[in-house]
Amino acid sequence: MPHELQQRWLGQISYEDGLAMQNEAVRERLDGEISDTVFLLEHEPVYTIGRTRDRSSLRGDAEDLPHPVFETNRGGQATYHGPGQLVGYPILDLRELGKDLHVYLRCLESALVAACGEFGVSARTREGLTGVWVEDRKVASIGVGVRHWISMHGFAINVSDDLSGFGAITPCGIGGVVMTSVSREAGREIGVREFGEAAFREIEKKLGELRVESGR
Repeated sequence: MPHELQQRWLGQISYEDGLAMQNEAVRERLDGEISDTVFLLEHEPVYTIGRTRDRSSLRGDAEDLPHPVFETNRGGQATYHGPGQLVGYPILDLRELGKDLHVYLRCLESALVAACGEFGVSARTREGLTGVWVEDRKVASIGVGVRHWISMHGFAINVSDDLSGFGAITPCGIGGVVMTSVSREAGREIGVREFGEAAFREIEKKLGELRVESGR
């Protein structure tokens, strides 16, 4: 299977459709039917939470939230997905990238930090906290899953200025966290597709570096 990374832009889809698409792509990647692929998209408004007994980040009953709640097989607490947020689902064979989830997570973080930099936004990571931040404000969340060393799920980065969907939850279970967006930090409106192109370029670059380090 060639190492060329593929991009697929899906537009706005439901979370359920996105999950079904991922499951099929994981099977195809495992069977060698497709190469490493990054799906870029926006979701219809939804809250997601990992499979955990601690659901305190939902702040009460799911029925009281303004959007549906979907329990999924990624790690982590509750987050919000909706229009204006770029979601990326890299379907990658991690056997060719060192089989190290920690290194893979750091790779995604550094790619998003670099993409923010293309728009004049000085983003960073924070010790002990997964995701991407601008000072102490969170701009991107990351939660991955792996099946037979094929990755699924990925990242969600707030691009547009509408962050109202986060108001009903405790994002990622971090008390007092302030959410922000690339547009808010840049001081101008940035399109999701425009940012997606930058994110893909940086992911492609970082994965290439990781592949060299892994001797593949």
